[in-house]
Amino acid sequence: MSVINIQDVTVLANPANFTDPYVFRITFECMAPLAEDLEWKLIYVGSAESESFDQELDTCMVGPVPVGVNSFEFEPLHSIASQVCVKAIGACVHHLSLFISAHHLQAAAPSPSRIPPSDLIGVTVILLTCAYAEQEFVRIGYYVNTEYGDAELKAQYDASLEEDALRKCSMAPDPTKYVDKMVRSVLSDKPRVTKFNIKWCFIASQPELRDLSLPSLPASISSFPSVGGPEESSASVPPPFDPYAVKDPHV
Repeated sequence: MSVINIQDVTVLANPANFTDPYVFRITFECMAPLAEDLEWKLIYVGSAESESFDQELDTCMVGPVPVGVNSFEFEPLHSIASQVCVKAIGACVHHLSLFISAHHLQAAAPSPSRIPPSDLIGVTVILLTCAYAEQEFVRIGYYVNTEYGDAELKAQYDASLEEDALRKCSMAPDPTKYVDKMVRSVLSDKPRVTKFNIKWCFIASQPELRDLSLPSLPASISSFPSVGGPEESSASVPPPFDPYAVKDPHV
């Protein structure tokens, strides 16, 4: 078991333009009073070839976290570390940053200049992670498909993939010139959830729970109530889910 149990993650504004921010609504249950905040991160995998193309879109500190069911929307602003104080469902969300509006935070899209041109179109992965006391305890991975929203560009790109494209001189559009015409779709119904066992520290009012390491858990499969069946596993060390293995654009 974990002190923090993710109950639901909803990807909002999906599909969206490539340049639009990512928005998540996250609901989780806190089983005991925690001494420190939770750190959420959103990471965009720029290429399956190397981690050097990964982009951390934002980091968000959430806390203090009350015992019970909590919910907030994660919409990080690029390169801005945000902090939000959440309350149990039914109460208002207080915010400690000018970049946070009521009930949500903001995260910009990845910088296309830091993505290899050949990887701008096709399938990649985004990772939503959460850590406590600098220990990552959950990682949620989603496949993201990016394609041209413009019908003419899409037809030109599809023609370049045909077997006789070379004979017909069918050339794919230069993706670096048409970033504003790209659309993305997060495959939100098939997240991959990986859990890691960490050491939890609790507030001093409950000394018997102040320092706790959870035992190792066997791998398991479960799902969020409203997401529809993500794969989930437990591990002592990360990561069983390898985002850099994404190569097939038809996944």
